[in-house]
Order: sequence, then C-alpha cells, then structure tokens
Amino acid sequence: MQTKAYAAQSPTTPLAPFAVDRREPGPRDVAIDILYCGVCHSDLHTARGEWPGILYPSVPGHEIVGRATAVGGDVSRIKVGDVVAVGCMVDSCRTCPSCGEGLEQYCESEPGFVATYNGPLRGGENTFGGYSAAIVVDEHFVLTVRHGAEHLAAVAPLLCAGITTWSPLRQWQTGPGKKVGVVGIGGLGHMGLKLAHALGAQVVAFTTSESKRADAMKLGADEVVVSKDADAMAAHTGSFDFILNTVAAPHNLDAFLALLKRDGTMTMVGAPSTPHPSPNVFNLILGRRRLAGSLIGGIAETQEMLDFCAEHGIVADIEMIAMQDIEAAYARMLKSDVKYRFVIDMATLKQAA
Repeated sequence: MQTKAYAAQSPTTPLAPFAVDRREPGPRDVAIDILYCGVCHSDLHTARGEWPGILYPSVPGHEIVGRATAVGGDVSRIKVGDVVAVGCMVDSCRTCPSCGEGLEQYCESEPGFVATYNGPLRGGENTFGGYSAAIVVDEHFVLTVRHGAEHLAAVAPLLCAGITTWSPLRQWQTGPGKKVGVVGIGGLGHMGLKLAHALGAQVVAFTTSESKRADAMKLGADEVVVSKDADAMAAHTGSFDFILNTVAAPHNLDAFLALLKRDGTMTMVGAPSTPHPSPNVFNLILGRRRLAGSLIGGIAETQEMLDFCAEHGIVADIEMIAMQDIEAAYARMLKSDVKYRFVIDMATLKQAA
C-alpha cells in the first residue's frame, strides 16, 4: 500500500516528499498509523551517507509511536486501537544464541538484525523507517506503550535514546548504593541521568559546559562536574562503580577511566565518526577496570524500559517539529541546539498536499 513519507534521494539532496510501498499485513504483522517519530543523530548520518552501505532513497526514523490499525490472524499481544511503538529493529533470525536470549540487537546470523531503516531485506532492497505515515512490522518487534496520551510524543525518543542508556545501566546493575557517572548531557545523556536517578543510584553528571549545570540537576544529577576542571575531576578519583559515556566526539578516555573503582566499568554508547585516542592500558590493568560498549537493547528489555518509564513518569525532553522542517532540525542538531530531542508530529505529513 502506498504510504506518504519523507526521503533523501542522495547524500547531498534534502529530504523531500516520497511514497513508499508498505506490505499488506501478514499473519504475524501489525499495521501501525505513525503518530510521532523521534529524530536521532543516526538519521542524519544515514541521510547524508556518512556511514557505509547506505541505499537510496532513504527514509530514516526509528523512534516510532503510533496506533495499531490492523493485525494478522496469528497476532496475540496487540489488538486494533492499541498504542504501540517500534524502535531500531524490525527483524532478526530469532534462532541464534543472542536472539534466543532476547538480545536481538546482537543477532549473530548474517546480516544481523534488520534495522527499521536502511536494513537489508531478503530481496536486497532496504527498509523504510518512521518518517512516514504508516509502517507494517512483525508483532515480535512491536512494543506496548502504557504512558498517557498527553505524553506519547515524548515517549518516541525512548525507543532509541531511552533503551541505549537503559540497557547498560541494567547490564552493570546500577541502583541503590552505586555511584554512577553520566558523561555528556545531550539526547542520550539526558535520558541516562533520568534513568540512573530513577533506578536509585547516586548520579554525577559530567559536562564540558558550566552552563549545563542547572539542567543536569533538574534531570536527576546529584552532582555536576565540569570535566575541564582538573581539581574537580581529581576529587572523584577511584570512586565510581559505573560510568555511562554518551559523548559521540573523540575525547580522552583516561580522564574518566581513572575515576572508576577497582572492578568499575565505563560503557561507551556514543559512536564517534573518528576513533577516540587510545586509552592507557595501565588505567585498566591497575584497577581491573573495564572499558565496554553497548548497542541499543533487546525487545524484552525495551519493553521493560517502557514499562519502567510509564510507572515512574519518565519521558524525553523534546521539541516538536513539522515533517517539513526536518532539514532545519538537522542543522540545529549539528549545533547541539535542541533540548534534548526533536520529535516529528506525523499529522503534518499526513495533512500535506
């Protein structure tokens, strides 16, 4: 079925109206009317061809909240009218060890999980994402939203920024009695602060900008450290159980590794376009410290995160935009001129001529 969308036709052309063909729902499929779609840095990297293997036309968008309009005969969890969500994945092999453990994001079968956009389908074409009026997704990858209607737009970024920070916070068992650092206060970092605070940890925010101190405290930090202040950093040496590093620009990792306790972990979730300077291995050896990475989250833990956020009244801090303003939003995003995520009101796409 023909569906309105916005697409990039090449790395150098602005996103513009486009029509995509959505499949008719199969026995296990859910058809979704998209209400809101968050705007992620990954959308910009993809639209501009900054990552390898981008196929055009490209319809970005993997932070989707909508309403189920049709369900296949074998669908058991979702009914027509339910408020649902779709994140970064729409398929995986579901048979490999990672998929068997509910960690579909680490699918070990070629080509790995199928991304919501620019994901390879069996026929060789690419998937089209949430910058569109509707989408059809296998029930396994459809999530249930329990937030109130007034919060649905701000739920959208939870499908990427939320789960990207939740998964490592849970994997390394942060909570009461744990001292947790969050490096960077942007789209990912602001969610990391909210979630770590709600999990009961002692939370310290790290920023290069003194101007972000007040915001960080409002978001859930117990303390804010300006990382350019050597004395302030030194005061925390060897005291953190866990540090979540959300910064996507190359920077000195040793400054933060030195803050970890023995057996502490710093997990990287920001993806820089060029490598970080290599850390000093003695920072790891001398404290049996760990430098780790984490990729989004599995479907079960994404549902767990959505339910936790609904229970605790957690959503992203957003600015709503019209679909037609996506290029202006990208330009502002490059300048970090948003607090803290843009979300597209898909009514603006559906109402356009």
